[in-house]
Amino acid sequence: MDTRELFARLIQCEAGGEGDDGMRAVATVVMNRATITFGEFARINEGGNIRNIIEQENQFTCMKTSVGGYYNSQNVYNMTPTDVHYEIVDWAMAGGRLAGVDNSLFFFNPYSQTCPAYFPTRVGVIHNRIGDHCFYIPTRYYELT
Repeated sequence: MDTRELFARLIQCEAGGEGDDGMRAVATVVMNRATITFGEFARINEGGNIRNIIEQENQFTCMKTSVGGYYNSQNVYNMTPTDVHYEIVDWAMAGGRLAGVDNSLFFFNPYSQTCPAYFPTRVGVIHNRIGDHCFYIPTRYYELT
């Protein structure tokens, strides 16, 4: 599958139940990682390679076919993106970014009403919450990655 389809599948899998803003927020994080010029993601993106970001090991649960030794049915290979997923990908790839997510590089669902102040490895500090996901902007720790 091409990068656009993989990206659409990732958006559907990671945030399909979060509405347009939730999906746009996740797409924004992917593109922020693909365009950052310093730290770990700059080395991974090799100057803007979105596929490298999506396929980076251990970054997106939806890219895994097994989690904890069990089959993960919630993976990109089981997704069937619709027009809305492709529209969001096209918007993001054309430079669209969701306000409120800004320079966020990390997100996760804490399965809690509150977001932890820091991303688990302290490379990000809380910036915003959209739906069930907490979004984090990079800290100085990220700059050292």
